[in-house]
Amino acid sequence: MKTRKIPLRKCVACGEMMPKKSLIRVVRSPEGEVSIDLTGKKSGRGAYLCGKESCFKLAHKNRALDRALKATVGPEVYEQLARDFLAVEEEFLAERDKEEGDDE
Repeated sequence: MKTRKIPLRKCVACGEMMPKKSLIRVVRSPEGEVSIDLTGKKSGRGAYLCGKESCFKLAHKNRALDRALKATVGPEVYEQLARDFLAVEEEFLAERDKEEGDDE
């Protein structure tokens, strides 16, 4: 059977290349709203982060999301993303672990 190509994306904080499904996508919609996209299908400009809290903090410190999304991300948006990120982190990690178990 032919092996499938796995799409890779780079974490904007640490710069590590990882499979797209193991990263969390942050998207800036055409209206300018910044949010977390777990489906990976929302329209707009996207940036990817590892599922680690340290990478999120590093992205905030270095303003990596501002560069990747080509828009100024205000402090209130970072606070909202931090709350969303922490809420989503467990769900994301559980989903990723389930998918890795299916691959084996």
